Amino acid sequence: MPPSIPSPLRRAARLLRTSLFIQVTCALLLGVLVGRLWPGVGTAVQPLGDGFVRLIKAVIAPLVFCVVVTGIAKAGNLRAFGRIGLKALIWFEVATTFALLIGLVAANLVQPGAGMNVDASKLDSSAVAAKTGGGELPSTSEFVLHALPDSAVGAFAENSLLQVLVLACLVGAALLHLGHTKVPAILPAVEQVQDIVFTVVGFVMRLAPLAVFGATAHLVGEYGLGVMSTYGKLIGVCYAVALLFLALLAVALKAVTGLSLWKFVRYTREEMLLALGTASSETVMPRMMQKLRQAGARDDAVGLVLPTGYSFNLDGASIYLSIATLFIAQAVGVDLSLGQQITVVLMLMLTSKGMAGVPGSAFLALSATASALGVIPAGAVALLLGVDRIMDSMRVATNLLGNCVAVFAVSRWEGALDMVRAKKVLGGDIPFVPDDDDPRTQSSGDSKSSVDTKSSGEPRTESLP
Repeated sequence: MPPSIPSPLRRAARLLRTSLFIQVTCALLLGVLVGRLWPGVGTAVQPLGDGFVRLIKAVIAPLVFCVVVTGIAKAGNLRAFGRIGLKALIWFEVATTFALLIGLVAANLVQPGAGMNVDASKLDSSAVAAKTGGGELPSTSEFVLHALPDSAVGAFAENSLLQVLVLACLVGAALLHLGHTKVPAILPAVEQVQDIVFTVVGFVMRLAPLAVFGATAHLVGEYGLGVMSTYGKLIGVCYAVALLFLALLAVALKAVTGLSLWKFVRYTREEMLLALGTASSETVMPRMMQKLRQAGARDDAVGLVLPTGYSFNLDGASIYLSIATLFIAQAVGVDLSLGQQITVVLMLMLTSKGMAGVPGSAFLALSATASALGVIPAGAVALLLGVDRIMDSMRVATNLLGNCVAVFAVSRWEGALDMVRAKKVLGGDIPFVPDDDDPRTQSSGDSKSSVDTKSSGEPRTESLP
């Protein structure tokens, strides 16, 4: 008797039940529909998205701590870890500077704000203060000082990733110094905590479609689609420049590692869609760390480069800031000289590094830049209040892909990338398995062994007493 063939409806139902990508896609479309037809309902379901983001943020700090500690301890080479950090900072600075420059060139060529003839004196600058909560971006010294924890508990309580990274580096270095013979139970315990955190992430990810629905419905319901006609030129320039930057990033990734950015996007399509739907790259950091590790990047490289990039490598934000600065200048009829535009780049190179986690950070950076130039009225920044939320998708996608490319590039540069595995995973030959289901990531405490990694990226097994 021939086997029964599932009906198309049954196959579609099974796909909807098992594929996170399909679930999130449907939630995104449903959110747009609800927000467009029933704006009040869209605003009412906003807590679905906010609650999901809060749950994910709750596990990011312990996850980063565990990955970095185990990465350092397994690599067995603190100097290699230092080299990874230095190379990551070099890559971040080059990438963000290039993003600023390409945005500036595009704004000069297209001139999205030309012809608006806005009277800055009639703009309500108090709306910007309300958006930023009266805060300000930290100075360079304050930013560096704030990266150093004054309380181990406080670093986790405040969800300060840079402070957690510093603590993790210190603990990892202490484990290397003491050796496995003096503290044989610590590394297996950290690995077990890591397994628990990844399992929690798996539980929370099941709520992703609800989060995307709530966030999208609120966005469309509150801002509508009319903003597209008012700021269409600015939106078009920002998204076009972001696509151009990502194309150049793909070329750089191919040249440095031989990997395809398009294949990586296809490999991480669920995470990319979730980040776009919730307008937050933090919601997918745990899953991105899993996917990068399973794609051949060594634990210490993933644990250091990706979280650090969330503060130092904001490529999408850099593109937006450079274009937005020239947009408001053009809108109020101010013609910036070459020297003033160079000042814009230098200012944004500094202010963009302190943006992460600061409410209304884009407006604070733009206000600081306008004040430094002295020719753009501070109130002109209010022009961007209606369009800033629409830019989140561009910023999130570009920031996220920029940081993932940095992980691959720095890993390859340091010899911490398994190229054979990376090509197989991105090519679809090796399927992704969440860490909570992956037997390779189970704690080594029962077997009394742990997998160590040389600086060349080759695994070795080291017995524990």
